Amino acid sequence: MSYTNIGDYGIIGDLHTVALVSIDGSIDWCCLPRFDSPSIFGSILDDKIGGHFKIAPVQKGNTRQMYLPETNILLTRFLQHDGVGELTDFMPVESDEAGYRPRRHQIIRMLSVVRGTVTFRLECSPGFNFGRDAHEIDEQPKGIIFRSGEQSVGLVSPIPLQTREGVAFQEFTLQQGESLTFFLEYLETKNGTPLLSTPESGEEAFRNTSAFWQRWLSQCQYDGRWREVVHRSALTLKLLTYAPTGAIVAAPTTSLPEHIGGPRNWDYRYTWIRDSAFALYGLLRLGFTVEASRFMEWINARCHELNEDGSIQLMYGIDGRRDLTEEELSHLDGHRSSRPVRIGNGAAGQLQMDMYGALMDAVYLYNKHGASISYDLWVNLCRLLDFVCENWEQPDEGIWEVRGGRQHFVYSKVMCWVALDRGIRLADKRGFPGNRARWMTERDRIYREIMDRGWNPKIGAFVQSYDSEALDAANLIMPLVFFVSPTDPRMLSTLDRTLEQLALGSLVYRYDTNTAASDGLEGEEGTFSMCTFWLVEALTKAGRLTEARLIFEKMLSYANHLRLYAEEVSHSGEQLGNFPQAFTHFGLITAACNLDVALNTKRAAHTVARRNRPASHSSP
Repeated sequence: MSYTNIGDYGIIGDLHTVALVSIDGSIDWCCLPRFDSPSIFGSILDDKIGGHFKIAPVQKGNTRQMYLPETNILLTRFLQHDGVGELTDFMPVESDEAGYRPRRHQIIRMLSVVRGTVTFRLECSPGFNFGRDAHEIDEQPKGIIFRSGEQSVGLVSPIPLQTREGVAFQEFTLQQGESLTFFLEYLETKNGTPLLSTPESGEEAFRNTSAFWQRWLSQCQYDGRWREVVHRSALTLKLLTYAPTGAIVAAPTTSLPEHIGGPRNWDYRYTWIRDSAFALYGLLRLGFTVEASRFMEWINARCHELNEDGSIQLMYGIDGRRDLTEEELSHLDGHRSSRPVRIGNGAAGQLQMDMYGALMDAVYLYNKHGASISYDLWVNLCRLLDFVCENWEQPDEGIWEVRGGRQHFVYSKVMCWVALDRGIRLADKRGFPGNRARWMTERDRIYREIMDRGWNPKIGAFVQSYDSEALDAANLIMPLVFFVSPTDPRMLSTLDRTLEQLALGSLVYRYDTNTAASDGLEGEEGTFSMCTFWLVEALTKAGRLTEARLIFEKMLSYANHLRLYAEEVSHSGEQLGNFPQAFTHFGLITAACNLDVALNTKRAAHTVARRNRPASHSSP
């Protein structure tokens, strides 16, 4: 095998985990039974021992991928001179009710030929526990069971399979109109056996899963200019949701590199308070109030587990666990030799003060547009706000999770201001008791300090950290959270400097690694897609709609063939980093919604102006 580019994948999932399916029909990443479980297929991180499950024509040809309309069911088409084959991949989902668990975690692969004749090769080679554990093959009348320790995976096959050195394989030919259905099933017990699966049960699962996704998406209230793009981002965010708790993973992968061959490789299979808070706002904006409520339940549970000082951990496991110890897997080559491969995330122990602003903003918006929060939650939020009052003056690692030492990051200070501002607003709206006087005093102190120390008149911009001359695209959020007017001269100047120094057309770096605060790592990184969408929103708020729309439309062209985004984009347009990233898709949703509203408002104003224009009269 060889490595497939990060952007050449689609994803399928069952609200517990996902599988990445390449454009050539290979499942190269899947952790079972949960997002944060060890991988069973992981060739995206090591093409020799990682494991894969591939169904593809023996003869190479053109391929195309698409999602069936309004679903997360993936169709891969193999286009050849002698025939056309179609591979339909999905994981059965029938419900997303609280605590939902599928009967079995299955990947169903339905193969057919719609024209001519195609010869295929099937190859299934698991790599249990990130390729660390060997497995045995247990041949069954209807397929194969791969057994490794306490884990087993069953492959139900309608054709006989050969085996060699732990790999199941077979070549076979299908004629026009013929079809086969394969079932890969995670077995909960060491000696478990797969469900009795038939083409009929596969068809039933297909119908139920298709109906589920279409029914879920029908709740979306967005019907603007970029409807299909926004719908795909919403479907993606839903795929990244863990149904039993409502938690949203930052991304379903680990260690996909921010620069090919570099060390900036992190495990994103967890739930960041910040990322999920932003995602909650995106879902609320589209009308998905159930998802917002589920996440608020998850937040509420975390707020009942505060540290003694009133702080909250910045990220958790999808089940709420706190221990995310970071480990390097030295036996894996990494995607295209990008090492190290990491599991766990050491950033969990960092101080990132900005997350309190994201959390309080999400709670405020949920209380406004979703449902009223409880008094018990409010009591814990008061502890959080008091923690912000006591600690906002401390340096921190910030939104970018630097590992080169704490700094007084301006973005962190802004979001501390947001935390206190939203706490005050919420208390006033609901009549909740709280330390209003203290919150107001500290909020105003933060504001003045940012204006005094976060603004650099020499370069004419808000900078990354105090006493710095480096820019940070994160500061584009200032007008979006109502810290400053979008047309304030300081903000307009910051916007222009960002366009000049951090933007490459529609691509935006989060900061200049050569001049910004040390992040403790060597090597380069790509541009941050989320930052582009923040730029679009800032331009929109400033009334620069022509610029905003052009950058937004250009950025849409950097999505992969299925309208999915990784965390970053390289100079050459290649997707980089963990894939797909929730943060980016949230950013797309909010940018599209806000730009759409602004364009509609402008059009309506022009229409009124034309109607009120005096009629012209010719001279007598």
